[in-house]
Amino acid sequence: MATNMAVVEEPLYPIAILIDELKNDDIQLRLNSIRRLSTIARALGEDRTRKELIPFLNENNDDDDEVLLAMAEELGSFIPCVGGVDFAYVILPPLETLCTVEETVVRDKAVESLCKIGQQMKPRDIVEYFVPLVQRLAAGDWFTARVSACGLFHIAYPAATEQQRAELRTLYGQLSHDDMPMVRRSAALNMGKFAATVEPQFLKSDILAFFKDLTNDDQDSVRLLAVEGCAAVGKLLEKEECISTILPIILAFAQDKSWRVRYMVANQLHELCEAVGPDVARAELVPAFITLLRDNEAEVRIAAAGKVTKICAIVKREDAFNAILPCVKDLSTDASQHVRSALASVIMGMAPLMGKEMTIEHLLPLFLALLKDEFPDVRLNIISKLDQVNQVIGMDLLSQSLFPAIVELSEDRHWRVRLAIIEYIPLLAGQLGMEFFDEKLKDLCMKWLEDQVYSIREAAATNLKRLAEEFGPEWAQAHILPMVVSKVNNPHYLYRMTVLLSISMLAPVLGSEATCSTMLPIVLNAAKDRVPNIRFNVAKMLQSFITIVEPSVVEQTIRPALFELNEDPDPDVRFFANQALQACDQVMVG
Repeated sequence: MATNMAVVEEPLYPIAILIDELKNDDIQLRLNSIRRLSTIARALGEDRTRKELIPFLNENNDDDDEVLLAMAEELGSFIPCVGGVDFAYVILPPLETLCTVEETVVRDKAVESLCKIGQQMKPRDIVEYFVPLVQRLAAGDWFTARVSACGLFHIAYPAATEQQRAELRTLYGQLSHDDMPMVRRSAALNMGKFAATVEPQFLKSDILAFFKDLTNDDQDSVRLLAVEGCAAVGKLLEKEECISTILPIILAFAQDKSWRVRYMVANQLHELCEAVGPDVARAELVPAFITLLRDNEAEVRIAAAGKVTKICAIVKREDAFNAILPCVKDLSTDASQHVRSALASVIMGMAPLMGKEMTIEHLLPLFLALLKDEFPDVRLNIISKLDQVNQVIGMDLLSQSLFPAIVELSEDRHWRVRLAIIEYIPLLAGQLGMEFFDEKLKDLCMKWLEDQVYSIREAAATNLKRLAEEFGPEWAQAHILPMVVSKVNNPHYLYRMTVLLSISMLAPVLGSEATCSTMLPIVLNAAKDRVPNIRFNVAKMLQSFITIVEPSVVEQTIRPALFELNEDPDPDVRFFANQALQACDQVMVG
């Protein structure tokens, strides 16, 4: 009898732990318990999970938001735990309850999990369980349920019966006119997803009517979300219908009294242009875009400036030159540094669209002005896109025009600007050639090795490796290596480490002969450095040399040096020396 009781009670043990921990005062224990739901479900088995665990979760959902969020997330991937898609409907009740809580993050996660489950459910189960769930939430007394319902219609609608579909459309109409702005916001936000599932005849008769009402809402928070729906709904309509219905809404939004709505239009306009087609976009939307580029609010100008290149790609070159370029010139001297930064991040992309002559005459002066901007992010955004201009105007003109500015920026007080210049140097060197580099850029590259910022010194070492790959090992051995080696006796140990880093990066490119004749002696000499950081970096470098040099050099030179470092008083040096010795043994065995 006692044995039988033990058999019966053994499976109960995990659920007992869960119940105890869920009721514990310590939130961390409750959270850990919820995050182990799938483990506990496997221990219980599918049948008991459906009959005991899910009802328990449904009854115990009055908890901290952090615990409820974890529960909503776990239940989204719970289908295998309840017996597969045939029993997916069992998971719906606790998620339905979570859709009604006050905390937005919990509701959003519950809706996400319901969508995930709904996409896997069988059509008959959607009809029997999912659609009624949506209907209950949509008719809920508390606004939180109605907000959540809006995000579920696009899952429920495709598998619903004709009668249910009619009811769902009516419900969405009611939610679009709800007294609570939060509900109307959710209806506007999810309009595009729901519209994509509705039949064309009802799209025109029902959904468009709801959508128009949302675009005229008193609350700007509702209207700005309706802006996103314009492109989504417009793409579902025939072009003529889109032009007659959606275009007037877009044009009205572009002049909306709320700057937030105008901001959303500026941000989405290129997508709206795709919805109405290029001809209508040129005639109707470009004037609206120009108005947004000259908006009184800096936030609107920032959004519009960031889309300049995308809009120019849609319109003809003449339109871009006559209408948009004058605005771009004004924006390049805008009072707001953030507007100039947004413009700098995209203006280089205009060069291929405008062509060589227009770029040289009109865009190049703007590039130079932005390169000298007082705000570092503006300069940074221009530098990172220089290659787009190079493809259009050629390197000769680029070097004449921009090179003085690049040299000036190489000493910029903001290290991120210097870093961007370093990363651009190999491309510049490759285009300008070996002779130009030796004359103008070589000293600059060496100077960066002694920068105060480690990221700059590291990038400078990587830069030397990329230059060696670009111009070849012979050139690097003749021009780069002597200058690197000359810095090895710098009194500051951080700069000596940078020299060693440069050597370790150059060694694989220069090959065995240069490594043995020039670099290895320097590294071995550094093994006697008074600073432990130098010595353990030497151990790491010697390990990297093992695969570059001949086995005889490893045995006769590298291994004895590592044995010496393995006796070092510093534990870190001994650790890396020991690692390198093990690598020696593996290579020799191999």
